Amino acid sequence: MIDDGADERRFGAVSRRMEGMDECPCGRAPYAECCGPLLEGQRAAETPEELMRSRYTAFVKGDRFHLARTWHPRTRPEDVSADPSTRWTDLQILSSADDGDTGTVDFVARFEGRHGPDELREHSRFARRAGRWVYVDGDVG
Repeated sequence: MIDDGADERRFGAVSRRMEGMDECPCGRAPYAECCGPLLEGQRAAETPEELMRSRYTAFVKGDRFHLARTWHPRTRPEDVSADPSTRWTDLQILSSADDGDTGTVDFVARFEGRHGPDELREHSRFARRAGRWVYVDGDVG
């Protein structure tokens, strides 16, 4: 006897398992397991690298709220909006370190801008403030 609903049940189960499994823009894991909970405020970053990845993802998604709340108030600009003509395409973490309440991340972020493909290289500095990591500033180059 052929069960006409078998394929639907089997493929439906696969489809449900795949929901939320889209890769995170930072390239590390599925979004729902990676930067999603940080952007949604469900948890804080545990390391400077994790915060950097979530901030890159926020730039990709245009999430000004996450960018503002993860930027040290002393160095945060008034407008943290991402340039809408920029399409971020790749993040590569070169190194990261933390020593108690300070940390650094060296990265390359690739993007498509008004003048074609380009990249941003930065040595970023982070601080732990009230128990949460925040971006302080960085040296571009």
